Amino acid sequence: MDRDPQPLASQPRTLLSVPDGIFLVVGMVLGVGIFKLPSLVAGNTGSATQFMLAWLLGGAVSLCGALVYAELSARHPETGGEYAFLTRGFGRGAAFLFAWSRMTVIQTGAIAAVAFAFGDYASEILRLGEKSSAIYAALGVVALTLLNLAGTLPTKTLQKAMEIALIAALVALALAALLLPAPASAAPAEGAGGGAFGLAMIFVLFTFGGWNEAAYLAGEVRDARRNMMRILVWGIVAVTALYLLVNLAYLAALGLGGVRESKAVAADVMRRFAGDRGAGLLAVIICVSALTTINAAIFTGARTNFAFGRDFRLFGLLGTWREAGSTPANALVVQGAITLALIGAGSVTPDGFGAMVAYTAPVFWTFFLLTGATLFLFRARDDRGAADGFRLPGHPWVTLAFLGMCAYMLWSSIDYVRNPVFGPKFGDLVLAGLVVMAAGIPLYALAGRRR
Repeated sequence: MDRDPQPLASQPRTLLSVPDGIFLVVGMVLGVGIFKLPSLVAGNTGSATQFMLAWLLGGAVSLCGALVYAELSARHPETGGEYAFLTRGFGRGAAFLFAWSRMTVIQTGAIAAVAFAFGDYASEILRLGEKSSAIYAALGVVALTLLNLAGTLPTKTLQKAMEIALIAALVALALAALLLPAPASAAPAEGAGGGAFGLAMIFVLFTFGGWNEAAYLAGEVRDARRNMMRILVWGIVAVTALYLLVNLAYLAALGLGGVRESKAVAADVMRRFAGDRGAGLLAVIICVSALTTINAAIFTGARTNFAFGRDFRLFGLLGTWREAGSTPANALVVQGAITLALIGAGSVTPDGFGAMVAYTAPVFWTFFLLTGATLFLFRARDDRGAADGFRLPGHPWVTLAFLGMCAYMLWSSIDYVRNPVFGPKFGDLVLAGLVVMAAGIPLYALAGRRR
């Protein structure tokens, strides 16, 4: 590291209970993906049964991962998440590469993806021309970055209120589709599917993404060594049940063929039962939820980049804190600029959201795989970190199952390039994400020389 460890004036306080943690996990996972990605999943599955099995498998994979992360958090219950696990497991070089990739690919790509989803649904309310989604995406990122620069942060009450509104909208939508008589024009024929199940799983697991962020809460959870398992497991179970219910509703209302063809599947379902006004109301709820998600991602992403700048002098510009508004101003500006560049790149593709999934997926699964592997290293060292906390039952088999799926998803996300439907559209962005990640290797060597 470039600086000597400094004594901390304060430490995170353990204020979060198990229900608090579960609510936060659900909030981290539940976002606009469930309103956007089912269409892409349907386009890569051959039947309604395979479509539903993909979502069930996504929940099972996430549960295995949550159990692995539960032991990692029990061994090292500190606020730091994957950065801390990789530092302890593989050293500072791996942690540097993760922080670099999070800043340039993972976090900024995720912000851009959610911004495009916001743009798709905002365009349902008022279109702004041919590039409507990209325009809305850029405006949202600029506005929320400026909001954070001013030091105006969302309150926990607002975040919880929006999460409750989003869950209520999903449940109401599902009940309407499952219980009310479907219009005569509903459920068109299934048609031919893409059949690229690995690609379908990329989109499913992107929708489940975010539960791993709970590891960053470990330093603030009461009795984290025991309670992180309960928080992660029950959070994933709740999200899986909700996703299965909603996707059943999509199928009931539109059929697999209708889900494939939809650009805003939730709005199309609502339009069938409540007309344009109902679809417009749902679009407003989704847009506000998307903005809340983007705001939270901008807030947390800038602070991890600030820590990155404090730890490595090469990126020292990011590690400055502006007293006015109490914000990491430089980190916010750099993060916003990278995100806008990604939105610009996505705007020239047929689907900006899908483009950002292609850009982030290989890098995301690379570090998921490495983080899961640290559990084998910690066990091999025979440390006593989890002696009085949670130990993963079924290790090494559960851990190997999770790592096997990570490896499969990494291969599938790279194999995206050869897919006859998506490869020509997004293949360059897959390679771009990997190249940007690899650029962190010489940068670390340079950072080491400048200690």
